[in-house]
Amino acid sequence: MTDALIKHLFSIGVMSAEEMNFSVQFFKPHDLKKGDFFIRADEPCRHIGFIFSGAVKAYATDKEGKENITCFKFENEFVTSFPEFVAQEKSRRSIRAVEDSIIHRINYADYQYLLGRVTSWNKVIQVVMEQEYIQKEQYLLNYNNKSALDKYHYVLSNEPKLVQRIATQDLASYLGITQRSLTRAKGQIHRAKVL
Repeated sequence: MTDALIKHLFSIGVMSAEEMNFSVQFFKPHDLKKGDFFIRADEPCRHIGFIFSGAVKAYATDKEGKENITCFKFENEFVTSFPEFVAQEKSRRSIRAVEDSIIHRINYADYQYLLGRVTSWNKVIQVVMEQEYIQKEQYLLNYNNKSALDKYHYVLSNEPKLVQRIATQDLASYLGITQRSLTRAKGQIHRAKVL
């Protein structure tokens, strides 16, 4: 299972094989069933995870208890609430499995030890943070102030994994539309393909 993490670290291109092999021993497998929490809002953010298999959603809950999903993470991606992990504060959002998942996780103490021993981890985290920023920027560019039809069309064309693996209510929340609007958009696109 650590092979996927080594392969991912290798793709970033800043660590030696020795550093990678040393690093992966600190990441322990953690099984999550669909619906289990990796991180809970208002609890200390204690881990960074690397998704070996499965998928998670990150969300904040509003005053009415409605989930506002901000992102999904899949295999070969790091996941945590980075600002709160680094500051060792309570998370402002929850991260929860949307599929049965295996996440290799490292706790804060081991992470600090690793940073002290393998300085290239600073570059790895920088790359991960840059990817997070790019994902957020793409989200704003492609989903803000667009119609439900345009949003769904973009997902179909550019993020088909979301359509294939994410429940309709979660996808609607992520897109910032109602489940009904999403169903309508799906119907319009399907009818257009049939004609």
